[in-house]
Amino acid sequence: MATNTTKIITKDDILTASKEYIHNEDSLKIISKSIDYATEKHEGQFRKSGEPYIIHALNVGYILAILHCGPRTIAAGLLHDVLEDCDVPREELVKQFDEEVTGLVESVTKIGNIQFKDEKEYLAANHRKIFIAMARDIRVILIKLVDRLHNMRTLQYMPEEKQKRIAAETLEVYAPIAHRLGISEIKNELEDLSFFYLDRDMYYQIAHLVEAKKAERDEQVKHMIQEISELLTLNKIEFRIFGRSKHLYSIYKKMKTKGKRFEEILDLLAIRIVTKTELNCYEILGHIHATYRPIPGRLKDYVAMPKMNMYQSLHTTIVGDEGRIFEVQIRTENMDSIAEQGVAAHWRYKEGSKYDSKREQKEIEQKLTWFKDFANLTSDQEDDNPVEYMDRLQKDVFEANVYVMTPNGRVIDLPNGSTPIDFAYRVHTEVGHACVGAIVNETLVPLNTVLKTGDVVQIRTSKQFPGPSEDWLKVVKTNQAKSKIKSYLMRKEVERRQEKVDIGEGIIRDELRKRGFDDKEYMEKKKIEGIFQHFQVSNYIDFMYAVAVKSISPQNVVEKLTNQKRSVLETNALSRLLNKEHTPKKTTSKSGLKVSGVDSMMMSLAGCCNPVYGDEIIGYITKGQGVKVHRKDCPNIQGTKSRLIEVEWDDNISKQQYEANLTCLSHDRNFLITDIVTVVSQCKANLMGINSVVNSEDLTATTKMNILVDDIDHLQNVIANLKKVNSVISVERQIL
Repeated sequence: MATNTTKIITKDDILTASKEYIHNEDSLKIISKSIDYATEKHEGQFRKSGEPYIIHALNVGYILAILHCGPRTIAAGLLHDVLEDCDVPREELVKQFDEEVTGLVESVTKIGNIQFKDEKEYLAANHRKIFIAMARDIRVILIKLVDRLHNMRTLQYMPEEKQKRIAAETLEVYAPIAHRLGISEIKNELEDLSFFYLDRDMYYQIAHLVEAKKAERDEQVKHMIQEISELLTLNKIEFRIFGRSKHLYSIYKKMKTKGKRFEEILDLLAIRIVTKTELNCYEILGHIHATYRPIPGRLKDYVAMPKMNMYQSLHTTIVGDEGRIFEVQIRTENMDSIAEQGVAAHWRYKEGSKYDSKREQKEIEQKLTWFKDFANLTSDQEDDNPVEYMDRLQKDVFEANVYVMTPNGRVIDLPNGSTPIDFAYRVHTEVGHACVGAIVNETLVPLNTVLKTGDVVQIRTSKQFPGPSEDWLKVVKTNQAKSKIKSYLMRKEVERRQEKVDIGEGIIRDELRKRGFDDKEYMEKKKIEGIFQHFQVSNYIDFMYAVAVKSISPQNVVEKLTNQKRSVLETNALSRLLNKEHTPKKTTSKSGLKVSGVDSMMMSLAGCCNPVYGDEIIGYITKGQGVKVHRKDCPNIQGTKSRLIEVEWDDNISKQQYEANLTCLSHDRNFLITDIVTVVSQCKANLMGINSVVNSEDLTATTKMNILVDDIDHLQNVIANLKKVNSVISVERQIL
């Protein structure tokens, strides 16, 4: 960064730097007024170093001017601490300046007067506030980065524990965002300063290694620069050339992540060539490759394919005299400016054009392809837990280094290990929910395929698809996808339980009416809650759910609600049935059954074997619950001939659906549940519930499901198609 940390910055320094590109007197007056106002408000305040606090604000303003930021951005940088540290009311700041400046100052002001459980949550909440503001106005993060840069330059005055905490936060949060915005000047300095405070011994060790070879390397670079200069001059190409040094943290990171020794890092000897046009860049590359031997696999064309932070340059690694290896970067002047200052260079203040933050944000989304995803991620998570939000941002945005494309050329960046499902959710939440398949590089692939940089990904969707399953959580990499899938599953579970609650309420209402009671009187929530103790449930939803799935008898519920036992009529009717003293007649139930009995006799399908229309059935006379209709092969009625009665299906009953419990045994694999659910859906059966357990001894999975079908033919069709699913061993109807 072009500023001297030992120099005391003054008002004149800031105005001089500003006047290099700002000539409008009103704009300069805003900057001047901000300096005077900040000086007045910070009067009597001192930093840990003992110097007046205003020194920090002046340095922030000066660096922003060096970056050629607009007058209001500089003003907000100068005033960035007045709301927090000087008790200046917001209204006063608006009155003294305007809403735009005040809004920027507010955005970089720390959160106050809110209780957090620990410092981690407090820091995360502050970061989230800044990034949400950044998603709306890029100037916010420029001010915050410059603020953090000067704080890091003066960190030596803080206690050691605080030095490490601030350095770690800088390395985890601020350096990555500077990198994503392409501001390498700030990013490199933040990383090196953080490295110094976090691991001073390693910092000095690498610095010593660099310094020990400095004279030798400088001589080698100087000789190569001279050779290349003669080559380019001979070919009449405009250029400027210079050596560049690798910053220390970058060297350390390569040594650590790639397991390399200091001597193995190829680009320590580095040369940069800056020229006039893109065509010159490729001409220079051709001349260099024609003169020196390039190392295979080390040519990178970031001119044709810019990085996600707008970085453009040609990189090649060549072998020079005596086998020395050099990395050469070739770029235009504009590319060089953007490579060093990124977004700050591209959106430099242009005097005479009215600033429009919305237009600039739109341009940023177009230029920085990742920024739109970041903005969407941020807007989706404003109500999230701040720690979870920062974890998601850290993984999904800061650590993203796999670049894949949609068929229309939009680049999407993802973390290592990401799958087509991650890609689908990054495109849009609804695309993720409806994802049924993926085509990568024109080839159909499984949804758990790991994507690589350069892949072209197309997502196949279906409106009939029931949505994501828990299996997806095992393969997705991004926190965004995990969050969306969990939210979907939770919402569907709530919906399913509500459906069961509605069914349970309907069952109790029917039972009350059947016994001649007013259902409105007894269905008051308070009355129902009053009988919970008899059924070992703690809340209304669980109670109605249990009634719906037949865990609780509606007859028992009504008896408890009304304080009555079975009617005498019902008891006598049951007795006549048992003693065969009545005249048989056909009775039709709501289940579509015909049974010999009396009009008042209750009839229902047995929950143990769940007969389906078309099954061979038999009636079983219970004590107190009328006739339960079982499948003839149900083991629960074997040996009870004295209580059995002939029943049959009523062909004239209106169409309805029947429950069936299935058990599916299969070899365990990814997306098993997804495939099963898809088949059930394609067979037009309604899935009421599903549960799968892995048998660790033989690596098989037992999947139990509850479905609704029209009749036995429909059920057999579902079973037949389930048996065709890859890795399925058997599918059987379940008897409880």
